[in-house]
Amino acid sequence: MFLPVSKKDMKKQNIDKLDFVFVIGDAYVDHSSFGHAIISRVLVAEGFTIGIISQPDWHSCDDFKVLGEPRLGFLVSSGNIDPMVNHYTVSKKVRSTDLYSPGGKAGCRPDRATVVYCNRIREAFGKKIPVIIGGVEASLRRFAHYDYWSDKVRRSILVDSGADLLIYGMGEHQIVEIAKLLDMGVPVNEIKSVPGTCYLESTKGTLPEDSIIIPSFSEVSEDKKLYAKAAKVQYEEQDFRRGKPIVQKDNGDKYLVQLPPSSPLTSDELDRIYELPYEGTYHPIYEKDGGVPAISEIEFSITSCRGCFGSCNFCTLAFHQGRTVTSRSHESILREAEKLTQKPNFKGYIHDVGGPTANFRTPACQKQLKYGVCKDRQCLFPTPCKNLEVSHSDYLELLRKLRRLPKVKKVFIRSGIRFDYLLADKDSSFLKELCQHHISGQLRVAPEHISDNVLKFMGKPSADVYEKFVQRFEKVNQATGKKQYIVPYLMSSHPGSTLKDAIKLAEYLNRNKINPEQVQDFYPTPGSISTCMYYTGIDPRTMNTVYVPKDYKEKQMQRALLQYRAPENYSLVLAALKKANRLDLCGFGPDCLIKPRKGDFKNGNITQRKDSIRKNKRKSEKGNRSTESRGDSSRSRRNHSR
Repeated sequence: MFLPVSKKDMKKQNIDKLDFVFVIGDAYVDHSSFGHAIISRVLVAEGFTIGIISQPDWHSCDDFKVLGEPRLGFLVSSGNIDPMVNHYTVSKKVRSTDLYSPGGKAGCRPDRATVVYCNRIREAFGKKIPVIIGGVEASLRRFAHYDYWSDKVRRSILVDSGADLLIYGMGEHQIVEIAKLLDMGVPVNEIKSVPGTCYLESTKGTLPEDSIIIPSFSEVSEDKKLYAKAAKVQYEEQDFRRGKPIVQKDNGDKYLVQLPPSSPLTSDELDRIYELPYEGTYHPIYEKDGGVPAISEIEFSITSCRGCFGSCNFCTLAFHQGRTVTSRSHESILREAEKLTQKPNFKGYIHDVGGPTANFRTPACQKQLKYGVCKDRQCLFPTPCKNLEVSHSDYLELLRKLRRLPKVKKVFIRSGIRFDYLLADKDSSFLKELCQHHISGQLRVAPEHISDNVLKFMGKPSADVYEKFVQRFEKVNQATGKKQYIVPYLMSSHPGSTLKDAIKLAEYLNRNKINPEQVQDFYPTPGSISTCMYYTGIDPRTMNTVYVPKDYKEKQMQRALLQYRAPENYSLVLAALKKANRLDLCGFGPDCLIKPRKGDFKNGNITQRKDSIRKNKRKSEKGNRSTESRGDSSRSRRNHSR
């Protein structure tokens, strides 16, 4: 049964007044891949009632009143994706679709939805009703943060929204504890001890013991070095074992207080939460719109783990889910898989079994379990830590069990695979079975770049590591007789990437005959180390300066170089080669990226090179004619070599 979305639903379910009303920016999809579904089902399992207001019309307060005033408070989340990322491309152009809205229609939620929704709730119900915010938008904007779309530093979203509490991270522990405290009559402004939350404290109030005070909103707005120092502390303290409270003063008479992160869910807790009675699809009210497009990829996918110790600098997972990996039991995953096979539209394919990183199933090491994640050492960068425990045996056994289920034809892995972690495993069984059973012609991995100069700012392994993986992948496929290929995810214009680095990547693509259909420009989203670099020009880990490609034309050139074969990119690629003094790559040789067009050059350099190539070609043809007289066997060898 779906949760109430109207007074009529409340009456059917014998609910006079809801405990909580959850206002969400996504369409209502009751599936465990949607944060609103998990939080709602967790509260229901704890005995609370909750209703859903999905994508309300924010131009007035009317839609926010449809379920009445809740007994304990409002919950607000803007959706699975930050609404600004959902609305705008990296070029700040409006997107035409929204996969998380009915029929894929764009514009069903406002910019900065959490702030807008909270303001409307306050207009409708006043300041006394508790309002608690969470989800990706709130979690990643909990401190003063650089906002790419307005190109300035904004206050904490807790200040801008006027909410009472902010839940960061995944939220299950926090929401249950907060709900119980509210149910016991504790005023929301006195809830100041729940790990994984932020609250506002008067400058005359008492701060938690051992608090670390970071530069204020005013300071980080005016001084980029202080912004970088604040970002460093924020990342260093994101550990539930050793993290300390962080305090940041706002412009007014308030402190933002972030309590240390909540502990990750245990395996038993993950099992229980993912086996709650989700409907597994979108609400029937969306049938007339053709449903919600986002369900198509996740309806037959299974979440097996949480957390990521990969810690790529452009990714916010470490800041949101944390670096400690936990996973569900085999039994729980198998039960979910069996349920999927009973669905009438199941075709025999499980689309994914994974999480943030599919081949992470356990914490990185024993020290991490005892002392917490390291402040000054990443688990895989620049090389795998000596304490890293590498094994795919548990994941491999899980996949084997899933393959043996009746009705299951194929189990795919579409979550990210960390190829450096895979290479660190002395047992090659996982790669063999991955190629044999779990991909269909193509394996998508994310080297992101091929220049070590850029990779060090991304927090990614060196290019040599990726090359070793490619070689091993090809060797395994040769042994099994399969023709399968790697499709690399690549990124342009990341902090540290010069035009020289972009050309180096284009040369690599040319040598290896890779023609990427899609590439990604670096998108400076709140909460990442790379976004800090983008805004400040400083690497917060070292406080050294970083080159940042911000000029629009240069960013266009870097992106065009990744798809240099596209005719529409010719002018940009040529401009890039001229600017970088690399016109040797404009010509007719095999190493050249583009061929010169008539009128592009007036100095004759390209024409001379073309004439030289023609002369060499005539010499080659003359030699070939003399060789052809020696018999068909030589011709055969030449044709084969071509």
